[in-house]
Amino acid sequence: MADFKKQEIISQEEFPEDKRMDLTLRPKTLSDFIGQERLKDNLRVFIAAAQQRKESLDHALFHGSHGLGKTTLSYIIAQERGVDIKITSGPALEKVGDLAAILTSLEDKSILFIDEIHRLNRAIEEVLYPAMEEYAIDLVVGQGPSAKILRLNLPRFTLIGATTRPSLVSPPLRDRFGAVYQLNFYEVEEIKQIIIRSAKILGMRISSSAAQEIAQSSRFTPRVANRLLKRVRDYAQVKGKKEIDQEAARQALEMLEIDQSGLNQIDRKILEVLISKFNGGPVGIKTLAVATGEDIASLEEIYEPYLIQLGFLNRTSRGRVATELSYQHLNFKNKLC
Repeated sequence: MADFKKQEIISQEEFPEDKRMDLTLRPKTLSDFIGQERLKDNLRVFIAAAQQRKESLDHALFHGSHGLGKTTLSYIIAQERGVDIKITSGPALEKVGDLAAILTSLEDKSILFIDEIHRLNRAIEEVLYPAMEEYAIDLVVGQGPSAKILRLNLPRFTLIGATTRPSLVSPPLRDRFGAVYQLNFYEVEEIKQIIIRSAKILGMRISSSAAQEIAQSSRFTPRVANRLLKRVRDYAQVKGKKEIDQEAARQALEMLEIDQSGLNQIDRKILEVLISKFNGGPVGIKTLAVATGEDIASLEEIYEPYLIQLGFLNRTSRGRVATELSYQHLNFKNKLC
């Protein structure tokens, strides 16, 4: 039904298919952007104040899980300001020259967006310091005793950094951002409205109950919701349905092994292993990874956050513990009760 593996469908990370879909579904203005209401209010003031002063925006840092809209909001800020935006990422900037080439190509008040900014190497990060503070970069020309430092002035640009790991952004870099914004997971009703909007853009007819069904399985993340919507559309099309109804949505999700709480096969496997092999825990993350056959990063970044949010899992100093809710969901009897 799709090129995605089942675990990739619910992953918050971006895949090639997401990039193609984002071009179509990405909102263009803050008014079109659903959710993150407090953040949007702050951005409106942030943008309006800079417009009134006719200045570039302060440098800003967005942090939050994958798929919540950090890149989209950066495009919207550029759109609202009427300026150009250049997009890159921490891992893509391998040499100082890579960053220098981008910085010197910027225009006045334009935006440079660096995704995964916590993955910048130290040498490149140090070049950013004077660029952010003084709008200039210092380049070393030549070698040995004859080497000279050449200072290049830059336009007054705005750096927007995005990270899923704010604790890994070095303090000197973090302190140079004038504004820091956190993106939170979405409410189910907000996800439902995003699904309805996306379906309209894609030319789909979808019932409110079907949108609700998909929203409940979306892991509170727009990127996952849009992926699921496309898979449900494929199913409804093959079944000859002119409208995506709740039955089609539920059957498509069942084919993807996603239950009505939004848990997929691996989510349930984690809880089942925790309960059946370790009496509900506590158990260390390394042991749990070995027992489930999943890597530690996937457990920590994809599965655990959702299980914790829904109340199926607790993370303690001694390890992971299954909650009473997980016993009930999987029809296990809690021996401690």
